[in-house]
Amino acid sequence: MTADLNHTVVHASDKQASAEFLAGILGLEVGAPFGPFIPVDTGNGVTLDFYDSAEGPVAPQHYAFLVPDEEFDTMIDRLKAAGVTYYADPHHTEPGQVNRLFGGRGAYFDDPDGHNMEIITRPYARPA
Repeated sequence: MTADLNHTVVHASDKQASAEFLAGILGLEVGAPFGPFIPVDTGNGVTLDFYDSAEGPVAPQHYAFLVPDEEFDTMIDRLKAAGVTYYADPHHTEPGQVNRLFGGRGAYFDDPDGHNMEIITRPYARPA
């Protein structure tokens, strides 16, 4: 038996702005509203459903995206153009740098609500 992740809700203070921000950095498209959600479909069939959080401040989460190596520099350029600082590490102590974990490249950045977004070109090596 298998179970595939189909969608997840991303809480935001402004769902449209947050969806457009992430879609713009990743080179994805924002979908048409679906009920109270603004969807962003990823390349592997998972949908991020952005939702306006009415319960006070948004609790930051972590979202990691496996991206093609040939698109990584373009995404970094989009971050720079948007004035968004990226980091080599999840604790944001190495600004303007990328990591080279597992034979690939990776970077972390915050979305408008402080969600810790990550782009990586190689999946993490997990113990067998």
